[in-house]
Amino acid sequence: MTTSFLLIVQIVLVILIVIAVLLQKSSSIGLGAYSGSNESVFGAKGPSSFLAKTTFTIGLLFVINTITLGYMYSQANQASVVDTLIDNTTVVAPTAVKEEIPAAIKKAVETTTTATETETTK
Repeated sequence: MTTSFLLIVQIVLVILIVIAVLLQKSSSIGLGAYSGSNESVFGAKGPSSFLAKTTFTIGLLFVINTITLGYMYSQANQASVVDTLIDNTTVVAPTAVKEEIPAAIKKAVETTTTATETETTK
């Protein structure tokens, strides 16, 4: 619940900081050209100092929120799935079955082996 709230706050802070940066005057004026007569609302100096302080404050809140989210996610990810596994198992390993080789197959293998040995010695 807390991480979802902080994630929503993070998105709102991103939107606010983008708006604050775009409203500031620059060489290409940005969106500040559409704000009309800002001098009367923000004082004699205009919006430059107010927007600079606002941008700094929102940026600082953004950094603090990012660090908090990173810490909370790292704490949540320290628990492993392996920690929740049960150590006791009732599965029994299969035992090897020893089968006797029938006498006819045993004799055929011996005959083949001796025939191969005699051919290689020639």
